[in-house]
Amino acid sequence: MQKITVILADDHTVVRQGLRALLDAEEDMHVVGEADNGRQAVQIAQRLRPDVVVMDIGMPSLNGLEATRQITKESPGSKVLILSSYSDEEYVQQLTEAGATGYLIKQTASQDLVMAIREVKKGNAFFSPAISKRLLDHYQQAFVRGEPVKKGRSRLTSREMEVLQLIAEGHANKQIADKLFISIKTVEKHRQQLMDKLEIHDVAGLTRYAIRKGIIENPQGAHKSPSHP
Repeated sequence: MQKITVILADDHTVVRQGLRALLDAEEDMHVVGEADNGRQAVQIAQRLRPDVVVMDIGMPSLNGLEATRQITKESPGSKVLILSSYSDEEYVQQLTEAGATGYLIKQTASQDLVMAIREVKKGNAFFSPAISKRLLDHYQQAFVRGEPVKKGRSRLTSREMEVLQLIAEGHANKQIADKLFISIKTVEKHRQQLMDKLEIHDVAGLTRYAIRKGIIENPQGAHKSPSHP
């Protein structure tokens, strides 16, 4: 029997270890790789071409949204299944638009994850019941009111999202340029464009926005406070 190959992308080692033990216990699944940040997940997916990538959202260097966008573009044979504690409506919509074929909240039963991996491998969508209901309610209400379904307010490009995350993580323009292999002038241009789009013109404001949207979890190693805006 050909096993379903899986990559685990989560910045918490203990989470990856638990998921690996769970999935490797299944006769039809095999974890072939692990990544602790989104950029590494993209690179490993390109190299190994797994059937399914189980992806967290709030990861350093490159968040799950942008990693999903890049994987579905560069490794279209790999299905992305989001496993996250975030269940924000707008974020779920952005991730499905980025190419994710499933979305589970981390509180879900372990059996749901196994089932979800099998379903997305077949090309089917799979969502946690709570997320399915929330999305359905959202679309039904918009339909009843005759409103177009709204997309993300910011409409940032993939590159702008990468720059936003690195700014919020505390990197200077030169460091961002080196990480993304672009010029400092280009970084400055992206920085100005995302500030204009978000109408936020200081680094502290950009950092708060990134935390609120789940783009980063622990800026500069600090623990995220539940009461943080």
